[in-house]
Amino acid sequence: MRVTIGRMAVLITLLVWGMAGIAAAQSDAPRIALIVGNGGYSSVTPLDNPVSDAELMAQTLEARGFVVTLLPDANQVTMNRAIAQFGRDLRKGGKDATGLFYYAGHAVQSFGSNYLLPTDASLINAADLSLVAVPAQAVLRQMFSAKNKTNIVILDACRNNPFDDIPELNDNGLAEMKSPTGTFLAYSTAPGAVALDGVGGNSPFTLALADQIPVAGLPIEQMFKNVRVEVIEQTGGQQTPWDSSSLTNDFFFTAGVPLSAEEQAEEQLWASVQNSTDPVPVVLFMRGYPNSKYIDEARALLDRIVDAERTPAAEPVDTTAEQERLIGIAQSSGSVADYEAYLAAFPEGIYAEFAAFELKILAEKAERVAAQDETEEPVVVASRAPAAPMGPELTFLMPFTSGDPAIMGKSIEELVTGSPLFSPIEGLPEELWKEQNCSNCHQWTKDALCTQGTTYVNAGNDEAVSKQHPYGGGFKLNLRAWASGGCK
Repeated sequence: MRVTIGRMAVLITLLVWGMAGIAAAQSDAPRIALIVGNGGYSSVTPLDNPVSDAELMAQTLEARGFVVTLLPDANQVTMNRAIAQFGRDLRKGGKDATGLFYYAGHAVQSFGSNYLLPTDASLINAADLSLVAVPAQAVLRQMFSAKNKTNIVILDACRNNPFDDIPELNDNGLAEMKSPTGTFLAYSTAPGAVALDGVGGNSPFTLALADQIPVAGLPIEQMFKNVRVEVIEQTGGQQTPWDSSSLTNDFFFTAGVPLSAEEQAEEQLWASVQNSTDPVPVVLFMRGYPNSKYIDEARALLDRIVDAERTPAAEPVDTTAEQERLIGIAQSSGSVADYEAYLAAFPEGIYAEFAAFELKILAEKAERVAAQDETEEPVVVASRAPAAPMGPELTFLMPFTSGDPAIMGKSIEELVTGSPLFSPIEGLPEELWKEQNCSNCHQWTKDALCTQGTTYVNAGNDEAVSKQHPYGGGFKLNLRAWASGGCK
């Protein structure tokens, strides 16, 4: 195994940086926390765990020297008053004070802004959201006004949207927020994702926080990394906590014993390599610190990396071509068996919804035919002979010079958004097709139409284009001509 000069330089640099000291003890500056846990909602789905989550956080932070204000099941007026008092307390605490805001409960995002829901929140129209909820930005404004050096915002509030019946509020999770310098923002899951409420009395995120905050000597950044690892493990990868920081000074929830220069370098280097997929930095760590407390983890990591390099990655299977082939056959034949063959092979395929719709239409047609009075005179459908098609010079944007008079002078691009001239299926009620947009029923993208036209080319005869079409047979012939010219 070779070590390049460039890689060695990077490792040496990391070792030099690792000599920076870790704070030996916590400052005596004020620590002020506002903790809110809302679960007993009156108009939206109640939540089981936020109140107990808030109580657990309050106990954990009080043991770390925070002066805590705890609000269980707070309404809008109570929340607004508490946030205003929180700001006054921070300003009184001075520039060295640490402010911490924790919220557990329902929250939603709208137009990129996050809103915390008090227990009395009731909403019918999205326009009223700011009138019944509390903007998370209100907390950040109080922190900015206080001008203190360190502020922490923790939101365990990315549960399912309680207003899913309001179309304008259909974004999942919370949006990432902009914050003033000196702020650490932590979310229970990634922006736009949904977090788990938990089934054991507390959420996975808050349990991990209560587990990691008392660990001595952890800077806040490393502490939240440990929380992230713990939550990912506990939720089987379903939830990944997220954070962003503009802190300008070190912060420790719990003071630790000062590390020697060598211990600092070891901790810093291990932090830089513990998630590596490159064996070189792991080997260098093991050589530099053979007696490290992380040596067993380093050996296991090296084994995983080496095993991964020995096992060739499986080539991804591209099924697009096969899907296009099968759906092309089904479109050409119009048979139930061919559409069912596509769905059997690709039940979640890119054309699955289209194939299911076509099968539904075919089934409805079969039912109507079966119900038709046997003595009734059969309906004779006049054939609509296709006009002479254009040549392969036809492009997607070029107006037709052949076909039914209604499509003459229009391009394929224009016809995609047009309405059918004739029923797509014999006997289909007019309300299901007349004056409807063709693209409502068919995936008429340029690529899909090219695939359809290519099937006509590959058929090698006029059988595929002889069947009736909503735009007439002339459209099919022109589609074939366009595909034969490369779908330009």
